[in-house]
Amino acid sequence: GATARTLQRVGDSEWVERLGRIGLVAKGVSFAIVGVLALLVAFGAGGAATDRPGAFRLLSEQSYGFAALLAIALGFGAYALWRFAQAFLDRDDEGNDLEGWAKRAGCLVKGLFYGGLSLLAISFLTGPRGESESERERTAQVFEWPLGRWLIGALGVALVAYGLWNGYRSISGKFRKHLEEGKIHRENVSPLVNVAGFLGHAARMVLFGMVGAFLIRAAYQYDPKEAIGLDEALAKLAHQPGGPIWLGACAAGLFAYGAFSVLQARYRDI
Repeated sequence: GATARTLQRVGDSEWVERLGRIGLVAKGVSFAIVGVLALLVAFGAGGAATDRPGAFRLLSEQSYGFAALLAIALGFGAYALWRFAQAFLDRDDEGNDLEGWAKRAGCLVKGLFYGGLSLLAISFLTGPRGESESERERTAQVFEWPLGRWLIGALGVALVAYGLWNGYRSISGKFRKHLEEGKIHRENVSPLVNVAGFLGHAARMVLFGMVGAFLIRAAYQYDPKEAIGLDEALAKLAHQPGGPIWLGACAAGLFAYGAFSVLQARYRDI
């Protein structure tokens, strides 16, 4: 009825498109920051490889941290709202069949994740926070749940699968699926899109695959100490033979993924 038509108009509005583009820029900047921090470690310039919550902590210690964190928090909030519009208002016209609902569920998960990151960034606005729970501590808590060990194992399998999916997108060029090819070719940025998309998704394959594999190992051995997060995955790369090279390559890939997200903000059909 009238309510359904109103919701459809909201879902198809230009405001949702603007939210998506703002959110993609914020996402890109956050990945670029993590990539730069890891590159500094790889080149021996000091610091430590970290994930995005760790980057929030570092930003909160800077004089410009309040403005930067506020912009990132608002950007992540915009990204979450765009994903919610895809999930609940079917902005992308995925439909109501099984495949459509699966894609919309994926958008919902992304919206919840980035909504959580937005709130986390906001929590740092008044200054640095103490160290957050490590992956090991969170895993130990889940182990205490009914079927907790199986949940950890399932999450590990899902992350490995997601990593492989990123690898497939990297090799096949499927990362270009939602991009406006006409605009890309008119502005002669196709090579830049290809390089950023390929390297960025390849880095995500490695890191998500590592995190997932260690979660599976933690579930199999019933040992939360085996679980790692993104920051620890980067640290493990640094301690391998030829570690600086591996870390530098993955850090460059993360920076490339950040650049690809910003390119999406310009060229994605939202």
